[in-house]
Amino acid sequence: MSEALKFRRDLHKIPELGMELPKTYAYIKNVLKTLPCEIFSPIPYSVCAFFDAGREKTVAFRSDMDALPVEEKTGRDFASEYPGRMHACGHDGHMAMLLTFALRLSEIYQTLPNNILLIFQPGEENPGGAGPLCETGFLEKYHVKRIYGCHLWPMLPKGAVASRKNEMMARSSEINIDITGKAAHAAKYKEGIDALEYGAQMLTDIYTMEKEEIGKDVYRLLRFGRMESGTIRNVVSSHTRIEGTMRAFQDEIYDYMKRRIHEIARGYDEKYGLKTEIDINTGYPAVMNDPQLYDETMAFLGQDSVTALETPEMITEDFAYYQKYVPGMFFFLGTGTGIALHADHFDFDEAVLDEGVGLYLKLCKMP
Repeated sequence: MSEALKFRRDLHKIPELGMELPKTYAYIKNVLKTLPCEIFSPIPYSVCAFFDAGREKTVAFRSDMDALPVEEKTGRDFASEYPGRMHACGHDGHMAMLLTFALRLSEIYQTLPNNILLIFQPGEENPGGAGPLCETGFLEKYHVKRIYGCHLWPMLPKGAVASRKNEMMARSSEINIDITGKAAHAAKYKEGIDALEYGAQMLTDIYTMEKEEIGKDVYRLLRFGRMESGTIRNVVSSHTRIEGTMRAFQDEIYDYMKRRIHEIARGYDEKYGLKTEIDINTGYPAVMNDPQLYDETMAFLGQDSVTALETPEMITEDFAYYQKYVPGMFFFLGTGTGIALHADHFDFDEAVLDEGVGLYLKLCKMP
């Protein structure tokens, strides 16, 4: 059994959620403690391994650590030992790749053009552990000049590596719109303020805004998946709630959609006597691959070794926080299964982990 396979299966058995990952933390530290690296934790349950080659600058590689609140149904003999928790997004594989990379680094790090920093990060799924990790200043302390990350990707051929310049994964926010009107019997509906009718109209206006006011060549998403209103068929609804998601890559596009949603709602309030409350959470920033780093990395690896994606993905990744501090590039590593991330039967051929380690071993030699 290869190291990567063993690491993946061991970690798959002990999925932990969020920011507190004591078993995962202990496992990673136990593997790293025999290697010639400095081990430290900028925030609780994070693990960093610094391989000091005596160079001026450092290149960082990041893996997420947390699992999901999913009941596993793979039937594997190394399935989760904890009911209702599962590594259903490949983070066990990500950790296995980085740990195997650490073993290889212990043999070659002194010959590399840069120091190497490995980052094992909690809370990627929720609440975004990369943010508080970066705020500690550890990237500056260790003179990190660039950072790489990689995610297993079921929709790519097995073993294929892919990325793209600029837009890679979206900034995302949840939207809740609560519209308060006035109840009245349907027979006297004019005495009420119909929150259902105006809520439906408001939703249509928001969709029209997104479609007509933003260029077709701009990557973004604004959709609502849930609408709830009223209590009984013959009473005008006094309350409507609409729940959706807003996603974009450029802050100016995100801010424009957010502002226009508020403006549309305010217009309805003023015209019809409604009271509308809008909550749009912050969400993660967009993963934007640094264009200069992308070009340099692709030139170093060779254009044929990495597939250039035509379009970005509209899902999120908190790797984006690192890119706010240093140039960063994110990759997808294909599993070829087509099994969606977060599915209760998510699995992959563990041979692809060796492809990921191979990618890291190439990247660490780039000047």
